[in-house]
Amino acid sequence: MDGVLGLISERGEDARQARIVEVLVEAFDELMRADPVAFRRKFRKMAAAPFAFYRGSACLFYADMAEDTDPWADERTSRVWIQGDLHAENFGTYMDSSGTLVFDVNDFDEAYLGCFTWDLKRLVASVALMAWSKAISDDDIAHLIGTYLKAYVRQVRSFADNPGDEGVRLNLDSTEGVLHEVLLRARLRTRIDLLDSMTSVDEYERRFAHGAGVRALEEDERELASAAFESYLDSIPSSKRFGGNTYFVKDMVGRSGFGIGSAGLPAYNVLVEGHTQALENDVVLSMKQGNVPAPSRIVDEDRIRGYFENEGHRTAVSQRALQAHADPWLGHTTVRDKGFVVSELSPYSSDLDWSELTEPSEMDPVLDYLGRATAKMHCVSDSDSEQTLVDFQSEEAIAAVITDDAEFVRSLTDFAMSYAQQTRDDHKLFVDAFRGGRLPNV
Repeated sequence: MDGVLGLISERGEDARQARIVEVLVEAFDELMRADPVAFRRKFRKMAAAPFAFYRGSACLFYADMAEDTDPWADERTSRVWIQGDLHAENFGTYMDSSGTLVFDVNDFDEAYLGCFTWDLKRLVASVALMAWSKAISDDDIAHLIGTYLKAYVRQVRSFADNPGDEGVRLNLDSTEGVLHEVLLRARLRTRIDLLDSMTSVDEYERRFAHGAGVRALEEDERELASAAFESYLDSIPSSKRFGGNTYFVKDMVGRSGFGIGSAGLPAYNVLVEGHTQALENDVVLSMKQGNVPAPSRIVDEDRIRGYFENEGHRTAVSQRALQAHADPWLGHTTVRDKGFVVSELSPYSSDLDWSELTEPSEMDPVLDYLGRATAKMHCVSDSDSEQTLVDFQSEEAIAAVITDDAEFVRSLTDFAMSYAQQTRDDHKLFVDAFRGGRLPNV
């Protein structure tokens, strides 16, 4: 920790600002050239606050991690499946493939192989940033981070001691307090509510409604996207494939307006028949171009890079490796030789609203749950996971390197506090560079 942050400090503000610009341009140049308006919007969102900047600059975090020395990284723990952009707002609810409403990690766009501590460091630094913005004291921030890390270590050791214990998940039966309320709210959501917000029914058939962020497709593009969807069907594991007319395409549109992390990435929404011909059972799928994951920029290994057909394939494989009961609609395809990931737009999605949590006593039990969820992600994969890149038990490897729990917690807490301050400084430098026109092509 002292190594990377010490180097940043020694180089000075001008050098750090130049580094920020260099990393952002290297990561996003192709997309910025393709859609400068989307990136101006992304960068203006990032300029709003340090946490927003942190969310949109995972590439900078990994550029810093490339210079970091990690005592918990060995041959195994440095190459496990990681979520890649694990911050406090990347958790939420969804209905898993077993029909259970769960609270878990819900974004796998940056998933890759790397050191397990990268996920933990990115999460605890986000907690430090968020708690600082609520004027929570350093002592309380350290306690909150400790709660998360201790819960993570306990759960990893539990998985190591009880192999095959895949039943651990955060659902209505295993949660209390704020997370339980989030799950209850998600339970009230219905598929018809989602459909009504995105579609309309005309002459007894449902079609997408056209509005902000929705683009009608010309015939040539529709044929291209339809062919890609047909190809996607071959990527669904046979055990997860539905029968009947489930995958019959009823409508398809272009889509834009995704979050900070997906700026400039082409996407389509696909309306399919669902399990029956009843209109309330129609399903909305997202078919989105996969991005280059931030961790891959510093994990330069042909063994890993060559394993994936494209970024859509990488996203789908990674999600199945990181979830115990992955989306049965999850798959991948290509459009104009670019990899796309396909997944359901879940009607039961509900995010944790951190703005409602203002006191450390409210945040503490939530972070305990998040620690457990992170451990589950690192240690338990879907039964249909096809990956062969990690051929060992992650929980055993991770438990083996954490020989001193107190030192582990202390070190990552120190990192979180220092990196959160660095991010606040970086945010100011980024805003100055953006306002001064030093970010090209936007």
